Amino acid sequence: MKNLQYPIGKFDCPEEITANHIKIWISDIENLPQKISELVRNFSNEQLETSYRDGGWTARQVIHHIHDSHHHGYIRFKWAMTEDTPKIKAYNEQLWAELFDTKLAPIGLSLDMIKALHAKWVYFLKGLSQQDLDRAFIHPEGNITISLAEDIGIYAWHGNHHLEHLKIIAQNS
Repeated sequence: MKNLQYPIGKFDCPEEITANHIKIWISDIENLPQKISELVRNFSNEQLETSYRDGGWTARQVIHHIHDSHHHGYIRFKWAMTEDTPKIKAYNEQLWAELFDTKLAPIGLSLDMIKALHAKWVYFLKGLSQQDLDRAFIHPEGNITISLAEDIGIYAWHGNHHLEHLKIIAQNS
């Protein structure tokens, strides 16, 4: 049986991040908005209110979460490029997912924002040099230093992770 919480597994960063990893991960980030939009285009309101697992978020919450999370991600890249290994601000994604806009707003609002955000983010990512990819920020949860190269992989995984959640809803309804 598929692990519904982590259907593609947890992110496993390679010890050496190659140019090919970066290329594949940026492609994943670039293609995510279209993949999500095509998948959920014909979702009924019932499907939007369906969770991919017991205790999990609804499709609507997942879609809004992707925007919220990736918006934070984009800003983290900007901080890392303009400050010396900044300590970023984390956010409580579970509480954000319970806010009324995440639970009730039309998904088109976040789908449009994901499309625009990813277009600008990918433009930015494709312009980073190897030296830029080595820049980093500190995540306050565990005081972990994360390079921009690794963070590209994390966000590529994150998008695919939640895309799989949406596929589970599509397949089960």
